[in-house]
Amino acid sequence: MSDGPEATAAVAARPGPVRRLYDWVLSWATTPYGPAALAVLAFAEASFFPIPPDPLLMALCLGAAARSFRFAAIATVASTVGGIAGYALGAFGWGLAGDWFFAHVPGVTPEAFGSVQALYDRWDFWAVFVAGFTPIPYKVFTLSAGVFAINFPVFVVASVVSRGLRFFLVAALIRRFGAPIAAFIDRWFNVLTIAFVVLVALGFWLVEFIL
Repeated sequence: MSDGPEATAAVAARPGPVRRLYDWVLSWATTPYGPAALAVLAFAEASFFPIPPDPLLMALCLGAAARSFRFAAIATVASTVGGIAGYALGAFGWGLAGDWFFAHVPGVTPEAFGSVQALYDRWDFWAVFVAGFTPIPYKVFTLSAGVFAINFPVFVVASVVSRGLRFFLVAALIRRFGAPIAAFIDRWFNVLTIAFVVLVALGFWLVEFIL
């Protein structure tokens, strides 16, 4: 027997697993463990976790604007260390873990790895930088950097620069403009970061063309 339209509506309104995970991540912002949760999330997202640290970073910055840069520093360091862990996993454990990642981690696919390998052949620093700064899954690049054994210092520098630029930019904007800019970033972040990378790439192309 049907439970009626009310039950149907309740089921339809129930958020999906990704949204529930997103809400759970944000819930840490209202606890004393918010900075520690941000560090764990930034570390995990660099190699396997599907939710980026930006929403939690924004929530923490809105709750304590004076500490925004501290939160950004936590996210940058933790994400870079997580990227190094992903590099090590790719370099030393991919033979055992690769199939599991392809099956269970969103964005980590054989096709993605094939595309990344082609990028590394010419653009090792910029490939990591773009992944670290934009919505492109950073974890694909941390893992594949180890698998394909790209230059480790180059990988670390690109990770620090891209992750730091991303997190400190978000923190600075929220510190300066507050809740309105947080809503704007949340809605347009993907478009803004892709536009930034396109402009940077265009700039390098113009320099190469002129010279």
